[in-house]
Amino acid sequence: MNLYREAAKLMKTSYVYILKCSDDSYYTGITSNLTERLESHKTGKYKGSYTSTRRPLTLEFYVEFTDITLAISTEKQIKKWSRLKKEALINGEYDKLPNLAKKKFIK
Repeated sequence: MNLYREAAKLMKTSYVYILKCSDDSYYTGITSNLTERLESHKTGKYKGSYTSTRRPLTLEFYVEFTDITLAISTEKQIKKWSRLKKEALINGEYDKLPNLAKKKFIK
């Protein structure tokens, strides 16, 4: 029975998402209920959180996972990315991702 519980936990859908804030910054997060989490962000439910003072927000990107461990590692990875790399992901420019290191680029 323990194996069944572990498998069920791994199969639960998780989402990694990127929000664009009113100050033009990006927020990356993880949740098991995207609709509910977006509502929490948009209403400023958690006072003092990064997004509560940067509303309105728009959902720019999300991806589904059935393995929570992979979702967590992906969220951590994206949080370290440069703005340009996040924007390439948002725009579906996947071929650009390997070449966009976390450094400043001249526009």
